[in-house]
Amino acid sequence: MTLNPGFTGGTLDRADHLRTDDAALSAMRADASARVLLLEGLDPLTGEDGGIGWRPVVAADTAKDLLFLGLDAGEPRFAALEPSGPRSGSMAVLQLLHRLPAAQVALYAAARSLVDWHYRHGFCARCGASTVVFRGGWGRRCDSCKAEHFPRVDPVVIMLAEHGDRVLLGRQPQFPPRMYSALAGFIEPGESLEEAVARELHEEAGVRALSVRYVLSQPWPFPSSLMIGCIAPVEHDLIRLDTNELQDAIWLSREEVRAVLRGEPGARIMTPPPLAIAHSLLQAWAAD
Repeated sequence: MTLNPGFTGGTLDRADHLRTDDAALSAMRADASARVLLLEGLDPLTGEDGGIGWRPVVAADTAKDLLFLGLDAGEPRFAALEPSGPRSGSMAVLQLLHRLPAAQVALYAAARSLVDWHYRHGFCARCGASTVVFRGGWGRRCDSCKAEHFPRVDPVVIMLAEHGDRVLLGRQPQFPPRMYSALAGFIEPGESLEEAVARELHEEAGVRALSVRYVLSQPWPFPSSLMIGCIAPVEHDLIRLDTNELQDAIWLSREEVRAVLRGEPGARIMTPPPLAIAHSLLQAWAAD
């Protein structure tokens, strides 16, 4: 089956070769077709067509840092850093994004993570001095110690433990009622993807992975993670719950998972929405 996890499917040409060309960047800002993404804080605003909104580049934008996102059918696209500083975003934005085409959702994800990274990295991690935008918005430079800083993503493993024809799902206290999801955790320094999967499964649920197979990945722009989806057969089904991490964990059969994905009224639980990679992982597992 073909899986299309949320926030993937982008079609924008990121045009990396233009990020260091100051003359080209100036020309693109002056281009009549250039557009700036409409944001309220970190949330997208919609245009007249119901998609993510854009506005023309105007003279007032010269007082802001414009981040070059790329080219859409040859037309420049930017996001603006507002002088007022950091703005919070809302997870309620997922309801809006669910209704938009995949390419628009992917573009917004890249822009949101990039804008938020700039708001959180205004000072040099080496010497503490203020940093300035360079490389078209894909870096910050410290003019004091000459250090250069670039946007990063945090790798996260998200996995389904599998035992026979059942799969393990857990829930955290902040989840909506009845929602269960795949277990997940950040990859730690000096750790491989496979080692992180095995460690997280054992720490959170007390099960030991026999092997790990990669399935798919997804950017998650809240604020900037790379979710790495895996399935791991485990040696036993005895759950030893880490109550600091999880409120509950249960085993579901393949048919139970299929009933959940079909949205049957009597389904045992509910899963995260289709934009979340956990939904795609369960689809892959249910399809065997």
